[in-house]
Amino acid sequence: MIPEDLYYSEEHEWVRFDEDIATVGITDFAQDQLGDIVYVELPAVGDRVEVGSVVGELESTKSVSDIFSPLSGEVVARNDALDGGPEVINSDPYGEGWLIKLRPVEEDPTSALLEAEAYSALVAD
Repeated sequence: MIPEDLYYSEEHEWVRFDEDIATVGITDFAQDQLGDIVYVELPAVGDRVEVGSVVGELESTKSVSDIFSPLSGEVVARNDALDGGPEVINSDPYGEGWLIKLRPVEEDPTSALLEAEAYSALVAD
């Protein structure tokens, strides 16, 4: 399940653009690889993040994995609902399981991201 209207990073984050705000989450492929997610650590609102930097972590019954920022910018929202129910990332990774919202600073924030077809090829290997 790889929605066509999103952009993707090679580290398995997805990005949805709405005006000047980018919503970020992890892909269905990533949540499936992680297994049952039991804890999420996210950056604070107001934090500045750089593309490729570690911005948090996901703890599952299998492992702990870093969350990488697919864009540079300022965190304008975090999904506080995940503090009490991180398992929603497993059941709805492209909806209620979103992680953070950023205001990107890149002039063309999509330039370093993959479109759905390219991400499909990446995870098919």
